[in-house]
Amino acid sequence: MQPHLQFPASSRLRTIIGAGALTLLLSAPSALAQQPASDEAAHQAFNNSCRTCHSMKEGDNRLGPNLNKIVGRKAGSLPNYTYSSSMKEAGFVWDQDKLTRFMIKPDEVVSGHKMQPYGGVSAEEAAKVVAYLQAAGSQ
Repeated sequence: MQPHLQFPASSRLRTIIGAGALTLLLSAPSALAQQPASDEAAHQAFNNSCRTCHSMKEGDNRLGPNLNKIVGRKAGSLPNYTYSSSMKEAGFVWDQDKLTRFMIKPDEVVSGHKMQPYGGVSAEEAAKVVAYLQAAGSQ
């Protein structure tokens, strides 16, 4: 016969609180998913989605224009890069919203852009890239 163990009230309270905290964490994954991407995740997203054609180094235009300080720049206005006529005539300044929408569905933002066959990325990936562009462009 095994002895019946009695735990002090404080041990039971810790168990209840611990279970409550676990329940709270498990029931709120969307709140955790909305946390900003880490610098490393944002940099990796840029590398995965953009680095083949774009650089963050000022003056380093490749297949695409450099993206240094793109936030706040007029679309199609970077000197020493040959943009499509539709990008040159877009008539807007890149901001967080416009960049995100462009990365998700580029044709809906600027029809006739030169980024073919690029078809876009997920909203989550775009948010990470924009975070990286903003952080890296402000240095």
